[in-house]
Amino acid sequence: MKLNILLLGCGRIGERHAEHISNYGNLIAVCDTEESKASSFAKKYSCNYYITIEEMFASEKSADVIAICTPNGLHAEHSIYALNHGVNVLCEKPIALSTSDCGRMISIAEKNNKRIFAIKQNRFNPPVEVVKKLIDDGKLGEIFSVQLSCFWNRNPDYYLNSWKGTKKLDGGTLFTQFSHFVDLLYWLVGDVKQVKAFGKNFNHEHIIEFEDTGVVILEFIGGQLGTINYTVNSYKKNMEGSLTIFGSKGTVKIGGQYLNELEYYSLESDEKISIAEGNKPNNYGNYVGSMSNHNLVYENLIDVMQNNAPISTNVFEAFKTVEIIEKIYTSIANGGN
Repeated sequence: MKLNILLLGCGRIGERHAEHISNYGNLIAVCDTEESKASSFAKKYSCNYYITIEEMFASEKSADVIAICTPNGLHAEHSIYALNHGVNVLCEKPIALSTSDCGRMISIAEKNNKRIFAIKQNRFNPPVEVVKKLIDDGKLGEIFSVQLSCFWNRNPDYYLNSWKGTKKLDGGTLFTQFSHFVDLLYWLVGDVKQVKAFGKNFNHEHIIEFEDTGVVILEFIGGQLGTINYTVNSYKKNMEGSLTIFGSKGTVKIGGQYLNELEYYSLESDEKISIAEGNKPNNYGNYVGSMSNHNLVYENLIDVMQNNAPISTNVFEAFKTVEIIEKIYTSIANGGN
């Protein structure tokens, strides 16, 4: 039996969710504060529509899951509302903009015996899966250090007439553009002990309320060292999203624009690595985002809900992503201390 799924937020990423929900489950209703968007989705997917979450939950009583695709700063509020109404949550990244909100979400999910599914689709990128297995199998040996580079373009049009770029609803460049990359640092290397970070807004003054460029030094719990260099000032187009790992038995670099290629590897074992072709990136017209693996997220959600399978990204891991970004922004605010 297919799951009954609600969709909150009918923007660009909401469209991706609607497509996959209609393929894997029953999209029974959508909701957006802009009625034209909600009604357009409802017409396309033959479902009900609402303009407030309160109206939707007052009428829709058979939902198993709700997909939260609203602005970042509303994720916690909307997730908590759904959990308190007995509905499981699939939340877009980041699940919240603070660890305190993450904690409230986790507590309320447990209280209501409901799940929060976090979307971390870059974990499904074929080269990322291969490197994760190399690490887990000990083929990179002891991990010494890691370098993350995120060089994308987000021009003024991207932020025009949008919640993006505001501290309240966006939260920062790391939250909206690169939280998937930070998640991979945690997933592949481990938790972060301390950070030193600097950030500046070089090219987006009066456009965004936070940094457009950052430089970060990390010390992990296990003693490894790492760096993050990120910007949205790559001229005209995205340049690179790469992750390089140095270990005692090997070095690997996942690269491309969105961690879609295994650009380099050298292993003690001398084994040859083959990479399956992955999905294309999310295409939003004038720019692209991360690899479009939402289909795999929904497959996992259904497997978890119906077969009690392991979850691909649990809510604690999503919490850790927010915690690491929070540490970085705290350091930036304190001048690198």
